[in-house]
Amino acid sequence: MLLAVLFSGTLSAKVNSYLGAYVDAGEWSMLPSESKFGPSFGAAGGVGFLFEMQAGRTYSPTRFLLDIGIGAQGGWSGFKQKTDLDPILLTNQKGLSGDPFTYVYDIKNRQDQYTNVAMQIPLMIGVQHRKFYMLAGVKVDANLFTRSHSSALLTTYGLYNEFDEFRNMPEYQFFTDRPIDSSVKTKLQLNLNASLEIGGRLGYITDAVGYDVPKRKIEMRLGAFADYGLTDLHYSMDKVALGAVNPADKNGDPMPLDKLQYNNGITLPVYKTTSMVDYIVMNDIMSTSGFAKTVKNLVVGLKFTVLFQMPEKGQCVICQDAYRSSSFRPGRGRGVKYEE
Repeated sequence: MLLAVLFSGTLSAKVNSYLGAYVDAGEWSMLPSESKFGPSFGAAGGVGFLFEMQAGRTYSPTRFLLDIGIGAQGGWSGFKQKTDLDPILLTNQKGLSGDPFTYVYDIKNRQDQYTNVAMQIPLMIGVQHRKFYMLAGVKVDANLFTRSHSSALLTTYGLYNEFDEFRNMPEYQFFTDRPIDSSVKTKLQLNLNASLEIGGRLGYITDAVGYDVPKRKIEMRLGAFADYGLTDLHYSMDKVALGAVNPADKNGDPMPLDKLQYNNGITLPVYKTTSMVDYIVMNDIMSTSGFAKTVKNLVVGLKFTVLFQMPEKGQCVICQDAYRSSSFRPGRGRGVKYEE
């Protein structure tokens, strides 16, 4: 009766309880603030169970709703690099001839994709009137598993005397548009969403009243919903986007050399034991400190719900309007009285 007192403000309120299930699907975006990456785009879907209480005046077409549930939400969403990233510089390197130079890593066409599974707990209140319904509230996402996949095209070159660039020379570890990628398990923070859901009840609905009017025991709804994150979603660690590389050695000495015999008879020096690109670590972009101060969650989609009314306490149908004959009692006349 608590829901009835809160929402109806009258002793004539009627409360019905329902158990149900839902399934939803939509578009999932993550919205970074002040970033060289725009919002991510992807898809998400979920399933869950809920308990609903409906309260309102008897025979009224308007009911107030309270929902609480638990479910699982999964999705995939990806960022694309929209502006050039700052190159990474390894200064004070020594070339094969001993000349100092700067080894440059330049990245383009970077993409970071995230796959996430979360336990979701919704708490919603709302109203339904005939076929229309609306719910608003909060949803808590406890992220259980997140995996990222990062890919990019890497160009490396040597910068001599701050102006002269040596490019596209694989024998000197200068590569153009070399594909690189990595997949790692990462972490998204516990997320609190503000949620809004609006839609309609499915099937035939009548406003007729009376004991002989069939009562619906199963309710079905279809609506559109939007979940917007109120908290910072991403887990920032003190990393650079392109992680540690493996130069020649800690002292910056020249690379170990070997000789590679080409078919045309030209012999060129190559790196034998150390690669400037094979041991690169790509950190997922949201784990880096320079990505964005905050990342907000946004899911927009459609939701289907089915509800099964829980059994009610039995009521006497005929005693509300029927008469009951009193039994003959000594010293009293025979008569009738209303059943209370």
